[in-house]
Amino acid sequence: MRARYGVPLTLTAVGAAGLAYAAGFEVRSFRLRRVTVPVLPRGMRPLRVLQVSDIHMVSGQRKKQRWLQSLAGLRPDFVINTGDNLSDTEGVPEALDALGPLMEFPGAYVFGSNDYYGPKLRNPARYLIERVQGRHGLNGNAPAVGVVHNPWEELRDAFDAAGWVGLSNSRGRLKLEGIEIALTGLDDPHIKRDRYAEVAGGPESGADLSLAVVHAPYLRSLDAFTADGYPLILAGHTHGGQLCIPFYGALVTNCDIDTDRVKGLSSHTAGGRTSYLHVSAGCGTNRYTPVRFACPPEATLLTLTARD
Repeated sequence: MRARYGVPLTLTAVGAAGLAYAAGFEVRSFRLRRVTVPVLPRGMRPLRVLQVSDIHMVSGQRKKQRWLQSLAGLRPDFVINTGDNLSDTEGVPEALDALGPLMEFPGAYVFGSNDYYGPKLRNPARYLIERVQGRHGLNGNAPAVGVVHNPWEELRDAFDAAGWVGLSNSRGRLKLEGIEIALTGLDDPHIKRDRYAEVAGGPESGADLSLAVVHAPYLRSLDAFTADGYPLILAGHTHGGQLCIPFYGALVTNCDIDTDRVKGLSSHTAGGRTSYLHVSAGCGTNRYTPVRFACPPEATLLTLTARD
């Protein structure tokens, strides 16, 4: 009897323990990633940029709210929000409450698909199947039908009222005590809302630094930003793979970027140029898959320093 059932029972117990850890602990084990990126002109003082992404706020997530509020204690020079703030049509007030202290700082934002549309229940294995088939989001699948529309306009209005710069297929600037940061952003490539032709042309003259911002790091967007000469691209969307294998890493990215660059600082080369790329693993999950494994939720404090 033991020989027959021992191994299956052991595997079941291990699986249950892993699920309990992923859903009960790690998904709420918020971390701060610190990264240094040498992209500033020589002689310019360092700048501290806080990137928050993929909050996927659901009503009642008090610990996540308190953790996001506490990030204001870092006193960043400015904040970049790379989208997917919602995973609940009723989550806007709590998302804004969580981000309220950060909205006291200069900032900019782009939206992701989950800001516009509510999530749908789906089999997580489909991500693996779609990867094998080369399909990613609405870039390779039929348009979503019967989706829930989130009240993203309320988010936009609150961000704008706080002075944050909207970068959905547009450009903007932040002024920081004599320093001008030029920003160029795209709407979410994951649902084909990106329109690079509307913002093409590369970094703006007269700015001390130009940055590129996009929610989902699809290669077409990274190629365009890099070929145009942006020194740093900030993105989110991937959740760092969300369910990873220890000592191996992510299995999927939910876009066409490779798994080696699913999160953290890396580089991208296109058109004979190379840009730094930072992909945030984000601090939330889709409300229907509230688990993380070997990929804790995070925000990132990027310290921009002078080039070598």
